[in-house]
Amino acid sequence: MKTNQRKRGLCILLAAVIFVFAADWNALTVQASEPSRNFDLKAGASEVVEADILSEEESFQDMVEEAQEEVEERNKLVMANVDKSVNVRAEASSDSEKVGLLYEDCGGEILVRGDGWTKIQSGELVGWVSNDYLLFGDEAWEYAHEVGTTIATVEAEALRVRKEPSQDAGVYGLLEIESQYEVVEELEEWVAIEYGKYTGYIAKEFVSLEFFIDEGETMEQIRERERILALEKAQLTTNLGAIPGSEEEVVLLAALIHCEAGNQSYEGKVAVGAVVCNRVKSSRFPGTIAEVIYSPGQFTPAGNGKVAARVAAGVDEECMQAARAALAGETTVGDALYFRRAGNKAGYVLGDHVFY
Repeated sequence: MKTNQRKRGLCILLAAVIFVFAADWNALTVQASEPSRNFDLKAGASEVVEADILSEEESFQDMVEEAQEEVEERNKLVMANVDKSVNVRAEASSDSEKVGLLYEDCGGEILVRGDGWTKIQSGELVGWVSNDYLLFGDEAWEYAHEVGTTIATVEAEALRVRKEPSQDAGVYGLLEIESQYEVVEELEEWVAIEYGKYTGYIAKEFVSLEFFIDEGETMEQIRERERILALEKAQLTTNLGAIPGSEEEVVLLAALIHCEAGNQSYEGKVAVGAVVCNRVKSSRFPGTIAEVIYSPGQFTPAGNGKVAARVAAGVDEECMQAARAALAGETTVGDALYFRRAGNKAGYVLGDHVFY
């Protein structure tokens, strides 16, 4: 890098010398009639040389400073080297109080590095971790950029999302100022982002980029998160009231559950049954199990004959149990009315499905 900078500097100096020499030669031919022009040309060349050299020096200094900053970041970075999590202690001892957890893919900043233990800060979590469960230096840096996320924040009004990294490419849509998107790839002048189901491209000059890695949790944060999850689960599993159903309807519902969630957990099976029962209770849908299941375009296995075939072949006991539970008002997804394969759709994810 330094060699390239020197070569560039020499080229600029050489160009400046040629410029000065040409200026001197032209000045000699007109010196008698325009004595002041010779001085002006020389002064202009001198200013160009000085400006170029200063520009090169500033550019080189910027590169040096950036390199120094990266080295400092590498030296301070630490990443967890575990399958699930590692305990963070109040002191550098396995007998010390546990103050939090550092999870897989999480990282932080080194505060004090010792022979066997390192004091780290990861978000609000501060404490000591055994070096056996940490990555440092280049290993930490490489792993962080493997698992971390870069977020692009839009800094312009109505920024176009292009279909290709080109100003001539088609447009998917417009982004609002201060909106944020996950970066898929960073190019020289463009940033590839996730834009719905597409990969779109936005001009790098109109966004700011920030790199994030996941952080650990303090024991207080863990307890609060678990409390909220418990409340959410309680809401999702509150009995919503039974609906009447004949044995034929139990079998029909169990057959749909088998077709839609036969490979899911028992909770996932109850969830599918609950969606059907929630629709029966809703004024937006028909009022019986059969009518809901066979509504046009609602449940693919019902429309293509798989549900009827499953009824004829028989349904396993777990699906029957899930159907009875759903008819009795049990739910694992609250009052959800829809479900689909888990993906980009927001909602409550249970197994392979998202319910909403």
